[in-house]
Amino acid sequence: MPEPAAASSLTRHRSFMLFWCARTFTNGAYMMQGVAVGWQIYELTNDPFDLGLVGLMQFLPLVGFSIVIGQVADVFDRRLVIAISQLGKAAAALALAVGTARNALTRDAMLAILLASGTARAFEIPTIHALLPGIVPAKLLPRAIAASASAQQTAVICGPSLGGLLYMFSPTGVYAICTLVFIAASVLISLVRVTPRNEARRPVSLATLFAGFRYIRRHPILLGAISLDLFAVLLGGVTALLPIYARDILAAGPWALGVLRSAPAVGALATSLILARRAIGGDAGRIMFAAVGVFGLASLAFGLSTSVVVSFLALMVYGASDAISVVIRQSLVQMRTPHDMLGRVLAVNSMFTGSSGSLGEFRAGAVAAALGAVPSALIGGLGTVAVMVIWMWAFPQLRRVDKLAPDESPTP
Repeated sequence: MPEPAAASSLTRHRSFMLFWCARTFTNGAYMMQGVAVGWQIYELTNDPFDLGLVGLMQFLPLVGFSIVIGQVADVFDRRLVIAISQLGKAAAALALAVGTARNALTRDAMLAILLASGTARAFEIPTIHALLPGIVPAKLLPRAIAASASAQQTAVICGPSLGGLLYMFSPTGVYAICTLVFIAASVLISLVRVTPRNEARRPVSLATLFAGFRYIRRHPILLGAISLDLFAVLLGGVTALLPIYARDILAAGPWALGVLRSAPAVGALATSLILARRAIGGDAGRIMFAAVGVFGLASLAFGLSTSVVVSFLALMVYGASDAISVVIRQSLVQMRTPHDMLGRVLAVNSMFTGSSGSLGEFRAGAVAAALGAVPSALIGGLGTVAVMVIWMWAFPQLRRVDKLAPDESPTP
């Protein structure tokens, strides 16, 4: 059994702290690897379209395995699924390290390794979110979600900067360190203790496989929140453009790429820490829409920037607004979904919202290859603002959400 919920302080829950450290480790290593891969593949091919393919390799597993992932997360021990996923990412990082050391990596080989790593991450993402409600009491869940988001942002701040710095000395060393960190995350997550549940597990069938899709479709608030995030990040994402901005527009090196990759997390971390201490009290729906609008405007500001400092500040705002949206969406999904099907619902959530970042990288890279990096960023920012306006009209139930609390209405 988890530690008594004495207290309102999340730090009093040992399993949550293990969970937080494991998530920080795995995300930090993944960000380090992402910086190294982005710079290495751009140096190798000098083609912005290949940066988009990096995102596509991470998108395909999320879509291709989404139904299976949700069932796995609900049937098997979620800690075991996450631990095995970490070992899968460790094997992929080791392959990158060996290939780089031998100077044997081609573009196609790197993309194949990233596809394997993306598959492991596809199983990890929804499962790690579904694990959280079993670690802390329900009354602490919104704050735990915010604190969990801060783990990711802490990793994103440290990971890219460290990855860019280490890459200057040894690309092989970056991948080797990532391998060790993924293994450490696997060990940490295996030590987490969860509250046992008494729900009967239903046998696998077509009905159970597609239950997550049906549940979201029948709940307009969840459908609106998930689809809003999907299209906002799909259009407004600029991560794939950062190697181009760092080298060609800002005339800097790998260090600048690491700094820019960290910038969104600086804003997101500050916001997540505030939300971890003080949950959103009301008007959650309107706050979410406002955050998406600011996200789009920050993308526009970044697209027009020719200064490292201005770009960093724009990306900070970009990350802070995204963090608010993420905390509200995750709270709505996790507090309004029955525990016995949380894995399936979160798998669908990850298919849309998790893949939106990867697919957004592909969109940004493809548009940059055709029109240039600056038009790609500007088109995305304007598109995000348009999506925010359309979704406010299409999902009035989401706009009217007040407090982040469990849905006590009967399931339709």
